[in-house]
Amino acid sequence: MSDKKAQTRERILKAASAALIQRGPAEPSVGEVMGAAGLTVGGFYAHFESKDALMLEAFKQLLSQRRGLIADMDAELSGEERRTLAAAFYLSRKHRDTTDLACPIPASVGELGRLPDEFREVLNEHIELMVAQLAASPEDADKALADIALMVGGLALARALGPGELSDRLLRAAKSAVR
Repeated sequence: MSDKKAQTRERILKAASAALIQRGPAEPSVGEVMGAAGLTVGGFYAHFESKDALMLEAFKQLLSQRRGLIADMDAELSGEERRTLAAAFYLSRKHRDTTDLACPIPASVGELGRLPDEFREVLNEHIELMVAQLAASPEDADKALADIALMVGGLALARALGPGELSDRLLRAAKSAVR
């Protein structure tokens, strides 16, 4: 693949990622994504075979970036310390309100049942890898899984409420429950 084609593909993926974070993988149209990338729809199929293929790749990239943030944590931290640190960022106002490098799961989870099975497979793998990153031992895995569910659910509700006192309280309550 030429450098120019690779750069164009990355522009499309970046635009798709932003749309996915905001509204999930099903709603954004190819025209919307291509327009956000500064391109016309006509060039789309030179890069992706379908909208689902584009959104699946964007979903994979975003989840991989999330795991990269966890991987950058100090390996000497206990599982509880890693989860507490992850929750401090994940359940923050900044993360609730941002569109840059935000978690795509809250906007996507309700749509996964209507999308190709590959989306659920990618999410399943991501959750398993996150549990491995956030659990200090196999015995700690269920606690890590419960904390991931609490963080995703808490962020989804906080985003649905939008900025405000109840949303802020929800973030604080969920953050305090992660251990």
